[in-house]
Amino acid sequence: MKNYREVGAVYEEQAVSFLLENGYQIADRNFSCRMGEIDIIAWSPSVQKERYLVFFEVKYRKNSYAGYPEEAVDFRKQKKIIQTANYYLMVKNYHTIPPCRFDIIAIENKEIRHIIDAFQVD
Repeated sequence: MKNYREVGAVYEEQAVSFLLENGYQIADRNFSCRMGEIDIIAWSPSVQKERYLVFFEVKYRKNSYAGYPEEAVDFRKQKKIIQTANYYLMVKNYHTIPPCRFDIIAIENKEIRHIIDAFQVD
């Protein structure tokens, strides 16, 4: 049996392929610091009125028996992602903060759901 990191990497690859097919430009992957990790960071498609720097959390479940994948991104996890995103912006020397958003890629069995603007900074 594969370990969780190997399984996660497989589904992150699927998420990256999905995002590329939908016009996103990958900026970074698996960015981590002591506060947490962000699976994928990408620029939204340029067809939108305003481009966003999107921080993606990828979650997989074989089925919904234990709940939907997106339900695993609870308030505690959201807070860690937000803190990590703020740190990312700082270390990447963004002089002006681009419009940002937090999305979830939920993969259940073979279905991919993209939850846009899944949560916000309070």
